[in-house]
Amino acid sequence: MAPQYDAVIVGAGFGGMGAAIALKQLGLDNIVILEREDDLGGTWHVNRYPGLAVDIASVTYSYSFEPNPHWSRLFAPGAELKKYAEHVADKYDLRKYMRFGAVVGGAVWDDEAQQWTVSIADQEPVTARYILTATGFLSQPHTPEIPGIDTFQGKIIHTTNWDDSYDLTGKKAAIIGTGATAVQLIPKLADRVSELTVFQRTPIWVTPKVDTPIPKTVQALFKRIPATQRAARFVNTALLEALMVSAVLHFRQARVLNEIAAGAAKLHLRAQVKDAELRRKLTPDYDFGCKRPTFSNEYFTTFNKPHVHLQTSTIERIEPDGIVTADGSKAEIDTLVLATGFNLWDVNFPAIEVLGRNGRNLGKWWRDNRFQAFEGITVPQFPNFMTLASPYSYSGLSYFTTIEVQMKHIKRLLGEVKRRGATTFEVKQEANDAFLDRMTEKLGDSVFYRGSCQGSRSYYFNQHGEAAILRPTSTIAAHREAERFPLDSYTYS
Repeated sequence: MAPQYDAVIVGAGFGGMGAAIALKQLGLDNIVILEREDDLGGTWHVNRYPGLAVDIASVTYSYSFEPNPHWSRLFAPGAELKKYAEHVADKYDLRKYMRFGAVVGGAVWDDEAQQWTVSIADQEPVTARYILTATGFLSQPHTPEIPGIDTFQGKIIHTTNWDDSYDLTGKKAAIIGTGATAVQLIPKLADRVSELTVFQRTPIWVTPKVDTPIPKTVQALFKRIPATQRAARFVNTALLEALMVSAVLHFRQARVLNEIAAGAAKLHLRAQVKDAELRRKLTPDYDFGCKRPTFSNEYFTTFNKPHVHLQTSTIERIEPDGIVTADGSKAEIDTLVLATGFNLWDVNFPAIEVLGRNGRNLGKWWRDNRFQAFEGITVPQFPNFMTLASPYSYSGLSYFTTIEVQMKHIKRLLGEVKRRGATTFEVKQEANDAFLDRMTEKLGDSVFYRGSCQGSRSYYFNQHGEAAILRPTSTIAAHREAERFPLDSYTYS
């Protein structure tokens, strides 16, 4: 029997919408986008904690083919990203494909019918010729298993499930975590609560944030002459790639850039925190880039406030009214905020169970072997399957670079499928192996393997000790390869 849909896309964030736009441009209009949340936007719908904003300049953090001239700041607040997502969905008429509250359990390849069957909680399964998983890199929140956490009698809030109705005014609060999310949130928490204890396991590299409002005259210029915004995007992308990407991915060749970036962060810390012991605790003991760095002008100064306390001793247990650490101290609190990040390698790659040819379980296969995907998008033994949040796919600093590279790959691949009159594609094992070998070799020059990352506790590293998220090429090279990869890397039938 013919499948119900040409394609199923899992996820209605920017990745899923980009995939839908690419499919529509190919003439594939019989698609469905399954989204577990109650609205579109992915990260920018789920997250709404105080201080939420992009940490990549707004002119870069958007589709290049759909620029937004109305960003209010160089680093737009989260609400504007949500509004931008809604604009894209409306302009490209994507809402009609979206099914909200659709929690996908898994997908199984039917070799006889040459189609995928996708299961949905409390709904009938659907079938499709193709499946594209656009579940994002940071979509599966991690809740730490701390002894006694279930006995805590106060309020517990995870940053991915923020409770807007809860009044923080005057509360004695603690926050666990000092990653990029916490850097945005901690200054805002400190403004509201009477006491704030920050539990830091690993310090983070923080550099100055050049963030200012974008004048209305500039917004008008961007709207009237789009080339000016494209130029701003190009300059911003080029500078960030030269300074940040090169410093991390080409550590062996550009170690001096890495040292400059780390030096800038240390000077930033010294300028904002005068207490030497506090500076020592806030200074990472790993190389810049081993763990995701971020930008902020408020984070460090927050620790100068008398009601903000930095705790670096290990958490031993949580009691009904507070947190006890290994040094014997106890922070009495009534509110606990978890900025504990996401679980990438155990449950996010992939975020659903995917069973390919001969029943191969993608997640188990990745974890038993190595995480891999040809050009960061397809996997041997998984016909007609594209994984958009995948190993070796994240290119550059802006997620939109990754999305647009994958859109090009999708269009080139499915265009060839159509030209041949085929219905099935599958990447060849030898093509996949050659790509994996090339990525592994290139990453050998990165800070992950050439630098000192032992103390970083970075989510970049998987169970095999490999930093298998980032694609170790320039964004220009990634775009070029998406347009020129050998079409005979695939079999077609």
